[in-house]
Amino acid sequence: MTTSTPITSTLTEEQKTVTGKALQDTVVDLIDLTLIAKQAHWNVIGRQFRSVHLELDELVAVSREFTDAAAERATAIGVSPDGRAETVAKTANTKGFGEGWTKDDDVVTAVIDNLQAVIAGLRERIEATEKTDPVSQDLLIEIASKLEQLHWMWQAQSV
Repeated sequence: MTTSTPITSTLTEEQKTVTGKALQDTVVDLIDLTLIAKQAHWNVIGRQFRSVHLELDELVAVSREFTDAAAERATAIGVSPDGRAETVAKTANTKGFGEGWTKDDDVVTAVIDNLQAVIAGLRERIEATEKTDPVSQDLLIEIASKLEQLHWMWQAQSV
């Protein structure tokens, strides 16, 4: 049983719609980033196995933490977040990750590409929420800042 609007919002309907979409898109991107990182974590091989394996755990932890923050912010403004596998598969803007054993260099490249895709989406959402909800925009800025730091660190080992 679902109830259509049990949580009211202090935002206007237009603000809620724009901000809710930004938060929902962030939720699905971060869920998929978590899944990508876990898939890579289980399948990485190569000379840098240990360091890449451990860095993937850090990426998973950060992604999970921010997924929850974005979903709870959506709930706070009266938007029901949707993190179902079907929704993530249809709407995430990530680049994905292949199956099977994957060389450490290829894992690093895939992580960089996926982080770049998620960050690009966040930057668009930061702009979209500037006027609709600065509180949600602040959360999106915080997420982008941390993911950009991780993006830098992943790039640094690919040179």
